[in-house]
Amino acid sequence: MPFQTTIRRAIAGILTFLAGLAGPSAAMAMCQPVASGPGALLHPAAVRQAAAPAAGSLRLTFLGHSSFLIESPEDVSAVTDYNGYLRPDRLPDIVTMNNAHSTHYTDRPDPGIRHVLRGWGDEGGMAVHDVTLRDMRVRNVPTNVRDYGGTRVSGNSIFVFEAGGLCVAHLGHLHHTLTDMHLAELGVIDVLLVPVDGSYTMAQDYMVEVIAQIQPPLVIPMHYFTASTLAGFLQRMDGTYQVRTSDSATVTLSRQTLPYRQILVLPGH
Repeated sequence: MPFQTTIRRAIAGILTFLAGLAGPSAAMAMCQPVASGPGALLHPAAVRQAAAPAAGSLRLTFLGHSSFLIESPEDVSAVTDYNGYLRPDRLPDIVTMNNAHSTHYTDRPDPGIRHVLRGWGDEGGMAVHDVTLRDMRVRNVPTNVRDYGGTRVSGNSIFVFEAGGLCVAHLGHLHHTLTDMHLAELGVIDVLLVPVDGSYTMAQDYMVEVIAQIQPPLVIPMHYFTASTLAGFLQRMDGTYQVRTSDSATVTLSRQTLPYRQILVLPGH
């Protein structure tokens, strides 16, 4: 295991211990290492359930492009890269956005959404979010994006969702590999939602490098447009992660059953 990863996991473990002394909700995650090993199973939800997922788990549905619905045991819902047209059948409590392209945000979110978290700051500033609603915490790690004439500093955010004892990171419209500071801010991630288009975000070889930097047990690709583009990414990951394809766009995840070094392909792109 790389030295930097060892240090990050040790820090995460210390933070988890200290948080336990403070008495947080048992449903909240602390981006701590995954204890499950090879052979653990993922349980797909064949039919969208109206009830919230069970305690100690979260439900994730791929809506398409780079939008996912994430649902917690206390029935908090969040949608990533909310654009106003890829919407679930419920009004989300929290939405996150990135503004690299209009398919990743909307200027007219439903007024009933309680928290609208934009991944960029006003007038070129940095977005800083750390929101907790019942048993879900959402925070961001700013990154840069390419722009006309140069780099737009802090123009993208990686959003981290902590719920059901798991930490899910959505890379947004990531345009570069990560620094040690980014990795420290992320913590240890259980599920990584990864754009693999290879052009609008970054070359697939660099995205593979980002996955190696974060080392999540479970990777879910998004933002790939065509089957051939997805196939190119999977080929680059061959030998490092096992690939599984789900028939359902919805999966229920828990720490006890989280797969080890698996890529899960959900229907839609």
